[in-house]
Amino acid sequence: MFVALSSFGQGFQVNFQGQKQQGMGCAGSALNADASSLFFNPGASAFANNSEINLAGTPIFAHVLYTDSVSQTSYRTNNPVGTPFSMYGIYRFKKSLEPLSVGLAMYTPFGSTVQWEPNWIGRFALTRLSLKAIFFQPTLSYRINERLGIGAGFVISNGSVNLQKDIPVQDSLGNYGHAELAGKAIGFGFNAGMLYHVNERFSMGFTYRSKVNMSVKNGIATFTVPTALATSFPNGTFSSQLPLPSVLTLGLSFKSNSKWSFVLDINRVNWKVYDTLAFDYALNTSTLSDTKSARNYESIFAFRGGAAYSATKKWTFRLGSGFGFTPVQSGYVTPETPDANRLYGTCGFSFMANEHFSIDAALYATRMQRTDKNIETQLNGTFTSIAFAPGFSLNYKW
Repeated sequence: MFVALSSFGQGFQVNFQGQKQQGMGCAGSALNADASSLFFNPGASAFANNSEINLAGTPIFAHVLYTDSVSQTSYRTNNPVGTPFSMYGIYRFKKSLEPLSVGLAMYTPFGSTVQWEPNWIGRFALTRLSLKAIFFQPTLSYRINERLGIGAGFVISNGSVNLQKDIPVQDSLGNYGHAELAGKAIGFGFNAGMLYHVNERFSMGFTYRSKVNMSVKNGIATFTVPTALATSFPNGTFSSQLPLPSVLTLGLSFKSNSKWSFVLDINRVNWKVYDTLAFDYALNTSTLSDTKSARNYESIFAFRGGAAYSATKKWTFRLGSGFGFTPVQSGYVTPETPDANRLYGTCGFSFMANEHFSIDAALYATRMQRTDKNIETQLNGTFTSIAFAPGFSLNYKW
């Protein structure tokens, strides 16, 4: 049950780690945009000319409408606003250590809350899911020469999950039972990359973010059932795990003149690692046994691109788009991840107040639809998902 809402990223991936990149379709692995390069490409951070701090947030307004194929009845989510954030810092050494930079990144690539309306038809599959995952990434970057930079960071992921669903047993008043699973998780990985300036106009970036296996140990399972069934659904602990996929990226950037620049990122996301969702309960009964549910995700490609126009020394405007194939195969769509092939649009701007301080803003919007019948739950209908995400960041250099 360690899963996440997918209204704004392929599978349950959130792609809001930099406002400049978000304005250009969430692409920027071949750019040294600002300190957010610690996430997009640690090798690009080697080209930072100054020490820098970047703080950003992107509130997400995401909602899902489900229409049952048989009854044609519709149900909605009542999701709270998602709050992904990022904090980046780069320190640029001087004199003999000048090619070296150190950085610290903290960001939220996974996490949100999905809350279905009461008594919806899929309540035995899911009623509420809240996931939080914060990545900490200390990073070293080194500029080998004026064209080539490399970098790598060690990732520590700290997270929590709370999942709830109804149980198909009723008390004397007709109220269904309820299950709540809550726990904390931790995982480890790395983020590495290189940036190569082919010439003054054209650059290439190559990055690899490793798989992070999030493990839940000693999570708390709480069951609310009629007294007569309490021994069949004992409260206790559980363990589970979620493999967050590795991401391989080729990034390209081209500056056509002093005003216009263009970027393209091609991602290969190894979602194939998420094939089974399993729960191991410390206390088992004839009614409550360990479970394994097939997910059978597929690895996918995603394409992100955009452009930036430097109107003046102070103002820059951006526009972008992206497309990603869904990793969720037919027969495996769930209310926790009602994913589909996704096309989205973005725009944004930057304002340079002075040589030290600047602000960035970006906007992301998408709509997707998927009709499917789940093999395990037999939930058969159409999910329509809409997401709208305005972002804002502050940058300071010295």
